[in-house]
Amino acid sequence: MPRLRAITSDVDGRNGVAPTPVDDSEALDAYSRAVVDAAERIGSAVVSIGASRTAPERLRRRGVPEVGGAGSGVIVAPDGYLLTNSHVVRKAEKIEARFSDGKSFPARLVGTDVHSDLALLRLDESGLPAAELGDSANLRVGQLALAVGNPLGFQATVTAGVISALGRTLRAQTGRLIENVIQTDAALNPGNSGGPLVDSRGRVIGINTAIIMGSQGICFAIPVNSAKFVISSLLRDGRVRRSYLGVSGQAVRIDRRLVVTQALRNEHGVQVTEVHSGTAAAEAGIEPGDVIVRAGERAIASPDDLQAALGGHPIGEPLIVEVLREGAKRTFVVRPTELPAAE
Repeated sequence: MPRLRAITSDVDGRNGVAPTPVDDSEALDAYSRAVVDAAERIGSAVVSIGASRTAPERLRRRGVPEVGGAGSGVIVAPDGYLLTNSHVVRKAEKIEARFSDGKSFPARLVGTDVHSDLALLRLDESGLPAAELGDSANLRVGQLALAVGNPLGFQATVTAGVISALGRTLRAQTGRLIENVIQTDAALNPGNSGGPLVDSRGRVIGINTAIIMGSQGICFAIPVNSAKFVISSLLRDGRVRRSYLGVSGQAVRIDRRLVVTQALRNEHGVQVTEVHSGTAAAEAGIEPGDVIVRAGERAIASPDDLQAALGGHPIGEPLIVEVLREGAKRTFVVRPTELPAAE
């Protein structure tokens, strides 16, 4: 009987008999419904960002008065707070946010953190559609993820995929390491930088920041928990404060005999190549040539390890640093200062 109905329906359609209307929701599978629902929940909170500044003199002589760029952003509070990428708005003299309904508003920069590639903007509007921020600590590899952007300012674009990996690292434009980055295969369209990465319930789990050019399905997002920290710091202090030791260094291999005799955790450390004057390292007595092997509770095998140890340490609080000097282990107590602002 079901087969007969299907054949009859097909024949009626060819003979001009209109088929019985079917609710579109019945035709959507569970995956499609999840994507559609998430896109509808987040879409109105996603904006297009236009940033411009006065062009260099050589371009102005050619009749180009301004230069600029574009990206996306997401409203994180109804009273006009907006999150995007730092590289989208950095050095901009004029910023504009445009919603999918065509409305546009000037935006002002509240603060920027180039070390995490995040920036907080403010629109002088209220009652705006705001996104719900999720919890990136609970993410799992393989779960659904949607990259949403508004590159043209007319309609949000959505690409769907999964979380490919967690805990990745990515270099910011300053050269510092961004930790706990989310890797996803949800493709980023041009102009989607600064837009949200959301879960199946439309909650923001990350801020899209980069793709690897020439690679398929490798895109990255700053986790939303890191974004929450940046937002609170920018609102409270106008900047993000990070601990700073005051050394330059490079990863080196430690002689196996020293590893054994000094009971080290691994065969690598960070050899100090320069100690900047007036810094915490200089005041503590750390010298060029020292090999840092431990900072606090963390074993140090690379400059990135040292940065991570400092990133979780309060400014001005004592930090135990162990180094190898002339084949012997020495311990220093340093009080990290605040990382100088990026140029």
